[in-house]
Amino acid sequence: MPAWPELSMPEVCCICRCKEVKYDYDHLPKTSVIIAFYNEAWSTLLRTVYSVLETSPDILLEEVILVDDYSDREHLKERLANELSGLPKVRLIRATKREGLVRARLLGASAAKGDVLTFLDCHCECHEGWLEPLLHRIHEKESAVVCPVIDVIDWNTFEYLGNPGEPQIGGFDWRLVFTWHVVPERERLRMRSPIDVIRSPTMAGGLFAVSKKYFEYLGSYDTGMEVWGGENLEFSFRIWQCGGTLETHPCSHVGHVFPKQAPYSRNKALANSVRAAEVWMDEFKELYYHRNPRARLEPFGDVTERRQLRAKLQCKDFKWFLETVYPELHVPEDRPGFFGMLQNKGLKNFCFDYNPPDENQITGHQVILYTCHGMGQNQFFEYTSQMEIRYNTHQPEGCVAVEADKDVLVMHPCQDTTPENQKFILQEDGAILHQQSKKCVQAEKKASDSFVPLLRDCTGSDRQKWFFKERMS
Repeated sequence: MPAWPELSMPEVCCICRCKEVKYDYDHLPKTSVIIAFYNEAWSTLLRTVYSVLETSPDILLEEVILVDDYSDREHLKERLANELSGLPKVRLIRATKREGLVRARLLGASAAKGDVLTFLDCHCECHEGWLEPLLHRIHEKESAVVCPVIDVIDWNTFEYLGNPGEPQIGGFDWRLVFTWHVVPERERLRMRSPIDVIRSPTMAGGLFAVSKKYFEYLGSYDTGMEVWGGENLEFSFRIWQCGGTLETHPCSHVGHVFPKQAPYSRNKALANSVRAAEVWMDEFKELYYHRNPRARLEPFGDVTERRQLRAKLQCKDFKWFLETVYPELHVPEDRPGFFGMLQNKGLKNFCFDYNPPDENQITGHQVILYTCHGMGQNQFFEYTSQMEIRYNTHQPEGCVAVEADKDVLVMHPCQDTTPENQKFILQEDGAILHQQSKKCVQAEKKASDSFVPLLRDCTGSDRQKWFFKERMS
């Protein structure tokens, strides 16, 4: 990338700065754009195809490959074939049975002629200048896997809303659910300019470009994964641990419709996530299993070849990934006897439960008690050596707190140094003493069939006794 004058960080990436970059098209690789679809709407699918053709320099676009994953809607049969037959550089490949997103994409990749594979979802709109930055970066560094900034297209009006804030990086929580986060300060300090690539621990998975040669070197996709879900984290771990880099380019923008219901079922996502954990996470996979006990029982197939691939490529361990690539992720302690369901002794079937209305805004709501279900998730808590009761299933994590002059337990953001209102003492007899107020957590009836944990004067009753249980008997 050309040298830029020194700029204070963070400085908002300006579109005009991106437009100032001049690319030597004669030396950039050509790309095959691969779009897999299943029963997609006519308008969104064609919007994707036409936007690729209209915004991609002809010299850089080898082809557009559409992979029909055995759709059964009538408009995607002869009508679609006729529509595409008149478009330059567009090919249609049809699967002979339902393959799922992972294997459908591989069908396209196997037929691709371009030096770079650019994968797009089938409900996108490419922005002018989206392609050049991706190809330029891969020309600079073949082992870089590069994602565009994903702009929002309104689901109801299909208006291109863009992305009003700064680009974000991808992360994950310990359920192996993808999450978005602001760019950390350490990455801002590394960037040479506001339009330098942003390193990201994980990718959303729908939109990215990769050298075809490097994609094959890395083992392409795990073909043992079914349908979709989890493949994005698996590929992200593999990129980083096996010597590549995963990046977002702030000068590349692609709009994306986030459907209310995806055409692909996510019923295989759990098995896919287990495969990722078993191959790449080493001993840290136990943190995942603790928070998702069902995963421990999920059949996930044979991962022997994927483990052999990891050994062949001499990939780094997951501890290196956490320390080097994603140090912002808190690694739970999960000390035996101090994590799992936090169950009340007096109300034997009731456990701490936290179920905020919006997973993206997990703090600020009251902790409740609910029938113990043993599935982790919203009933998974951890008592740490810092005297916190952590709710670390989701990202960002929350810690149980007590607001001033109140006896209600609410969720607040966890801090590097535990605030006094978040400190609890788990005593040997099972009492949970709030250190600041000197009161004990007690199970209280709120309505006819609902209970909540509240602070009360310590009495030693069974409703003030609590114990952690990792799984149901």
